[in-house]
Amino acid sequence: MRNRSCQTNLVAFYEEVSRNLDAGMAVDVIYLDFAKAFDTVPHRRLMIKLRNIGLEHNICNWIENWLKDRVQRVVVNGTFSNWASVVSGVLQGSVLGPLLFNLFINDLEVGIESTVSIFADDTKLCKTISSMQDAAALQSDLTKLENWAANWKMRFNVDKCKVMHFGRNNINANYLLNGSVLGASLMEKDLGVFVDHKLSNSRQCHSVATTANKVLSCIKKGIDSRDENIFLPLYRSLVRPHLEYAVQFWAPVLKKDINELERVQRRATKLVKGMEDLSYEVRLSRLGLFSLEKRRLRGDMITLYKYIRGDYRQLGDVLFSHKNNQRTRGHPYRLEEQSFHLKQRRWFFTVRAVRLWNALPSDVVMADSVNAFKRGLDEFLNKQNIQGYCDTNIYS
Repeated sequence: MRNRSCQTNLVAFYEEVSRNLDAGMAVDVIYLDFAKAFDTVPHRRLMIKLRNIGLEHNICNWIENWLKDRVQRVVVNGTFSNWASVVSGVLQGSVLGPLLFNLFINDLEVGIESTVSIFADDTKLCKTISSMQDAAALQSDLTKLENWAANWKMRFNVDKCKVMHFGRNNINANYLLNGSVLGASLMEKDLGVFVDHKLSNSRQCHSVATTANKVLSCIKKGIDSRDENIFLPLYRSLVRPHLEYAVQFWAPVLKKDINELERVQRRATKLVKGMEDLSYEVRLSRLGLFSLEKRRLRGDMITLYKYIRGDYRQLGDVLFSHKNNQRTRGHPYRLEEQSFHLKQRRWFFTVRAVRLWNALPSDVVMADSVNAFKRGLDEFLNKQNIQGYCDTNIYS
């Protein structure tokens, strides 16, 4: 989806969850999993939907011709089954497949009163719970989704569908799907990120650090050269992305987690020829790298720029409130700083990033493109003591 990503989905959804938890409310989130989602979309029903949304007749015919007359068979130990017609499924790995799936489930949330979050085939249902009546309302919405799936020949994998109860005073209600009680979970992997019932990010930090270290070990064993021009691009393209996927959502808070991530880059930079005996700070300077901590701070500002002035502005209007900017000092895009009670809320992206954003120079914020903003931001950060920003009121 244009101007949407796993990170924007996670930030928007858990903004509501964390805000409600900070207000002392309990929240239930139901994580739903379609069984073989892309493979089970029925072609006839898909074409009905495409025609109902007003797609041109010729385009509908073209899509129908693309889908129909497909056959498949199974081969086991050299023995072939009979050919069978393929009457469902959109091709994974194609450009059109995900689009057709999104159009097919586009009306999934119609009539649902709870918060629904849909990203491809990942669906979440969320509601604040203060009584059994609230739980009954969430159950009603879950039943509507169950009925939708039955009507359109889709089904949920009940064993993989879970409920997570957030909040100390949660009544831990049970929910039924297809006649079975949903299992309660203390942790789920949501769009590739581990989320637990306390909104802690330690498991996610440990997971990505472990994966990144394994990839780094493979590079070390598989590549003889330690030349900067060979080793560094491999680190940037194969290792660092594991440490920074959707990191604006799950950025580490605890020192042990911050250090665990940073150790990966410390190890990587030490593997470069000629860097073995240099301090980490000198290695970063020689290699033209920021520390991961500084890159996360930089990423916060770039992401916030996209929410306020870039492609995510529609989302930013919901997540952030602008200050009454009548002061002559500072830039005109300063934001209201949200109050908080819980540490989980304090370090959530929409709260933690605002103070530094408000402190940025006007000429940086007023950049007319993301690339121009990055250049100005890098010049600004190069002049600053990053540790000072983390330890003072600007970023705490």
